[in-house]
Amino acid sequence: MRVDAFDFELPPEQIALRPMEPREAARLLVVRPGASPEREDAHVGDLPHYLKAGDVLVVNDTRVIPAALVGIRSREGGSDVRIEATLVRRRDGRSWTAFAKPAKRLRPGDVIRFEGAGGVVLEATVQAKREAEVDLAFALAGADLDAAIAGVGHMPIPPYIAARRAEDAKDRTDYQTLFAAVDGSVAAPTASLHFTPNLMAALEGKGVEVVRVTLHVGPGTFLPVKAEDTAGHAMHAEWGEVTEDAAARLNAAKACGGRIFTVGSTPTRLIESAADEEGLIHPFLGETDIFITPGYRFRAVDAMMTNFHLPRSTLVMLVAALIGHDVQKRAYAHAIAENYRFYSYGDACLLLPQRPDHD
Repeated sequence: MRVDAFDFELPPEQIALRPMEPREAARLLVVRPGASPEREDAHVGDLPHYLKAGDVLVVNDTRVIPAALVGIRSREGGSDVRIEATLVRRRDGRSWTAFAKPAKRLRPGDVIRFEGAGGVVLEATVQAKREAEVDLAFALAGADLDAAIAGVGHMPIPPYIAARRAEDAKDRTDYQTLFAAVDGSVAAPTASLHFTPNLMAALEGKGVEVVRVTLHVGPGTFLPVKAEDTAGHAMHAEWGEVTEDAAARLNAAKACGGRIFTVGSTPTRLIESAADEEGLIHPFLGETDIFITPGYRFRAVDAMMTNFHLPRSTLVMLVAALIGHDVQKRAYAHAIAENYRFYSYGDACLLLPQRPDHD
């Protein structure tokens, strides 16, 4: 399918730079393909109205690490160079793979000195370089390294926000979800940013079960698809886990007529990776590079709550796969016309496709 079919124009002022307060006050566009009306304007706080007892809400409990580092590369006989590094993937107890800028000013053996508030200093040596990607070996390891990264690192707020304002102390809490527990993401599972204790209490009071899974979000989530056709795109891989207990609870709910509502694209991709052709969900541990585009047959996921995504991104393609491309285009056109707030700190949509077993 042509990638430009997923393009759209968004007025810059509709890119949210801060989340709504309180979180559940954000708007929620409810989309029901094939229903009349097809769309309904609501708020995130209305979410319990659309679920019933026995349904399961699947959330991602990954935690965003302060993965954005700024340091100085010093080289004997040369000038100092400012280096920005975003940690991408842990290699072992003391080394990470990172995106570096400007990577052309780095070579194996270079030492980068990262400094943070309160005089925290962390040094790393470049072990290898592949275009914009470098392998960094740090002077510390294990828990000491994690503590140092927390001291020198910044929250890796998305580029479309960073281009308009600097990261600040408020992002340390704003860009972390209520469910965050397992360190590893360099981007937040943003649909979950809308949830508060009050909203969770309302859902649990309705008889909705909550199941946690883990998928560590990588920087590839923000990348547009550069291929002309979706068939030419190589999907980035991300590490995830569905425990045996989580799989059993999801299967039990489905067997009793409950629906699986995923909160965001990350648990959606993970659950679909863990499900077999018959829709049975199995324990899963490892990387997934599943690429969900229109024409994909969903195995286990019944509905999804998600934010409004970047044009030409794999995320907007996933939305189109779940509700239909024409419905997705109409929903996004409505959201733009009605001044919904877009992207990570923006509003949300609830996608309720008509599944044969739930008509």
